[in-house]
Amino acid sequence: MFGYVKYDLPNLRVKDVVLYKALYCGLCKGIARSSGQAARMGLTYDLAFLSALLHNMMGIDIEIEQQNCFEHAIRKRPIQKADALTDELGALNTVLCYYKLTDDIEDGEHGKGRRLWFRSGFRRAKKKYPALVALVEKFMREQESVQKQKVASLDMAAEPTANMMQALAEHFLSDMVTPDALGLFYALGKWIYLIDALDDYEKDAKKGGYNPFVLTYGVHTRAELMQESGGDIAFLFDTMFYSMREHLAGITFHFNRDLTDNVILRGLPLETQRVMKGEPPVRMSVKI
Repeated sequence: MFGYVKYDLPNLRVKDVVLYKALYCGLCKGIARSSGQAARMGLTYDLAFLSALLHNMMGIDIEIEQQNCFEHAIRKRPIQKADALTDELGALNTVLCYYKLTDDIEDGEHGKGRRLWFRSGFRRAKKKYPALVALVEKFMREQESVQKQKVASLDMAAEPTANMMQALAEHFLSDMVTPDALGLFYALGKWIYLIDALDDYEKDAKKGGYNPFVLTYGVHTRAELMQESGGDIAFLFDTMFYSMREHLAGITFHFNRDLTDNVILRGLPLETQRVMKGEPPVRMSVKI
């Protein structure tokens, strides 16, 4: 679930690079406040993007100041000041990391040692944000059920994650939620699940792990899969991008939307192309 939500750096303005990095560092501190220091090991740009999106949709101003942090103890850097939304997103980051590692373990992959880093943070998050954790747990159980049933439908396989993202929109936006917000989060959740499944296609085909693309298109190399069914798969993702664009147009943003538009309209399609080609991931690292 983690590592796919990325920006398109060549088309990202300097001000938005600073903002994204400040949100990333602010989220790191939010994780520490909500879940403890060890849970910061799971920090991701995916939740930093969600922070940018929700702050903008909710009209919560992002204050940035020069601060020191755990990794940069000597030189101060622009970091988002603490707020309640960031702390709760820090808890969400921890909970999702914990369940991602749990899923890896159940799939027979390594992860038991790494999950220990998040056990205490998961418990802290659950105690502080019980409604949030209960929401995630509900849809994680539904996702597990889909996998155990070996559902072949791509749409049905992605439904629990898409519904979870939609429920998170309702949770955070509360009375500010709109049909377009729900539609955007649903499409984002569906994309996240399916891009992860497509990226794991060859690994799951080899090991016999659950993967809706394997069940739908059979066992091939990625090159063979793209040659035989690449058009269908591209159309599937294009429908998600169309949905995102349509819902984005109907959402009122309180501040500049350049950063979130860059990620959704440019970054996600580029990441989809990378996965379809089987290219290695591009590490997101921006120095300020």
